[in-house]
Amino acid sequence: MALFDLPLAELERYRPQVVEPDDLDAFWGATLTEARGLGDDVRLERVATGLTLVDTWDVTFPGFGGHPVRAWYTRPAGVDAPLPAVVEFLGYGRGRGLPGERLTWSNAGYAHLLVDTRGQGGQHGNGGDTPDPVGSGPAAPGFVTRGILDPSTAYYRRVYTDGVRAVDAVRTLPGVDPSRVAALGNSQGGGIALAVAGLVPDLAAVAASAPFLCHVERALALTDADPYAEVVRYLAVHRGHEAQVLRTLSYLDGVHLVRRARAAALFGTGLRDTVCPPSTAFAAFHAYADDDPSVPREIAVYPFNHHEGGDAHHVARVLSWFATHLTPPG
Repeated sequence: MALFDLPLAELERYRPQVVEPDDLDAFWGATLTEARGLGDDVRLERVATGLTLVDTWDVTFPGFGGHPVRAWYTRPAGVDAPLPAVVEFLGYGRGRGLPGERLTWSNAGYAHLLVDTRGQGGQHGNGGDTPDPVGSGPAAPGFVTRGILDPSTAYYRRVYTDGVRAVDAVRTLPGVDPSRVAALGNSQGGGIALAVAGLVPDLAAVAASAPFLCHVERALALTDADPYAEVVRYLAVHRGHEAQVLRTLSYLDGVHLVRRARAAALFGTGLRDTVCPPSTAFAAFHAYADDDPSVPREIAVYPFNHHEGGDAHHVARVLSWFATHLTPPG
């Protein structure tokens, strides 16, 4: 794919004026208060994986509506001291898979919570274990347009709430230092991580590459790729719903939510990414922490890469970022 978005010099100055809903804080405050009022019953079951250098547990915690959300909790074997924790969110269509698939963070010395995404797990990887018991009105195939006509019924309202509750849950787990928790993700997972950083402002760090659901109106104008194309297909059939759909998406847009974040943040983007265009990542990057210069933030740019971004090179960069901002000096 050739370069299709703004030149890098313009991306580095790209600060669009995106108007957020007047009641955004009230909406999310009420959502999270309701979810937290439904209990904090976090359950763990030790899992035999055959791996000797890490210990793993099957975790269930209450998410949106008190619905059970599944996760894998993995940490270095034989380490009892409280560790910083990395809460990882997954890409679109992917479930948590099998225990032992993702060992980078536990091998780096962190407690790692890999969070399932409700209703997903049937498109990539090795499946998921968290249903979404909430129905919706007519929707395009996929997840983005489920409940899209009202913020209160939107699918990602539930997903973001699950993400916040995952942070609440990890802070109660044995062997976790609750003051040193990071959110991590790529693509959909990056969008969830940024939303969680905005909704849980006392996180220590966040790393989000190719983040989804940022500067959504621009993404809809730039790309024909899924998942954004699901919205286009929905509106091609449901003519006249554009204002309602865009209103709903404004409550989920990472550009708005990250203004409230205060964690040290590392972004990543590929300049040829047609799935989550680079200008949408830069829009969120420049809005992050309401442009407070005291909050550490960087964006890693991969000029010749598509949605894969920096791939393993970016993982190495995240490891260095977390070592600086998540782990205190030894």
